[in-house]
Amino acid sequence: MSTPPAETPDFGAAPTSTDIPYRGLTPDVVLDALDSVSLRGDGRLIQLNSYENRVFQVFLEDGTVVVAKFYRPARWTDAQILEEHAFSLELAAQEIPVVAPMALTPSADFGSDVKLGASHAGVHTLATWPTPEGVLRFAVMPRCSGQAPELDSDDTLRRIGRFMGRLHAVGKQRPFLHRRTLSVNTVGAAARDWLVAHDSVPMEVSSTWLSTVNQVLIESQRSFDEAAPTASIRLHGDCHSGNTLWTRAGPHFVDMDDAVQGPAIQDLWMLLSGDAAAMSRQMSVVLSGYTDFMDFDARELKLIEALRSLRMIHHSAWLAQRWNDPAFPIAFPWFGGVSYWQQQVTQLREQLALM
Repeated sequence: MSTPPAETPDFGAAPTSTDIPYRGLTPDVVLDALDSVSLRGDGRLIQLNSYENRVFQVFLEDGTVVVAKFYRPARWTDAQILEEHAFSLELAAQEIPVVAPMALTPSADFGSDVKLGASHAGVHTLATWPTPEGVLRFAVMPRCSGQAPELDSDDTLRRIGRFMGRLHAVGKQRPFLHRRTLSVNTVGAAARDWLVAHDSVPMEVSSTWLSTVNQVLIESQRSFDEAAPTASIRLHGDCHSGNTLWTRAGPHFVDMDDAVQGPAIQDLWMLLSGDAAAMSRQMSVVLSGYTDFMDFDARELKLIEALRSLRMIHHSAWLAQRWNDPAFPIAFPWFGGVSYWQQQVTQLREQLALM
């Protein structure tokens, strides 16, 4: 079996020494951007933990609090962002607990500085605002508080499963037209090819790493082939515990930035932890709630370790691609050295054994 080629990579253009995103995004710029869409801040804002985008909690003069997300330049097209927004609004209209973008109305005080993206059902949710370093796109969401779910609780897992079943029941109704489709090629092979093209892996370990990755991609494709045919539906795409907030009313899902077309299991496997027996039991609990609203094809269980492997490869490329962002070397000081890539080889070989 040949090594899968790359298709539709989502890593964007190669960074340059002067390509530093968000350099012009000062607090004053954030407040001006919100003011331009009729959301006047009272001067208080808090930067939230987010590496891919820049996200701020902003206190408004009317006493409400919103979350403003400024999108990383060149990652998604406007059409891809607006399709994510439309999916979130569609879910919210069905009373599925997702944090959907707010409608934006330009303020007359800012003239033509602010520009709104295309509307969805007459609602504008994406705007652009100029900074000293270039134009940034942004969206605004209501602040929704919550805490990390207790994933060792069967009741919690079951309730998350129920809500995910409802989300997928909407997701299956129509496909994404612009967003990425999850596959071995678009996730794993694209990441491999970017890393090779940019000489990201140290020479001492590059050949070992590459041969291991190629084996992982072949085995991952074999898993997809064995599970086929599987339904490809609209997904949250990155539904780990950090993107699932828990309240007294139950879970709600945040950060649809990685919404993707793919198999349902992608939104379920990241809830699992522990050894194989523990994860099997946890999945049974999740599915006991999920199947109240959505059928599940058990063949997709074959994809869990393949998806985990692809995520590992993708994560390495994600870090390398964004290394020019000053936030990354500070947050991930262990990345990039020989020991990091040797550890990746060891972990990917463990994945090969599991697959």
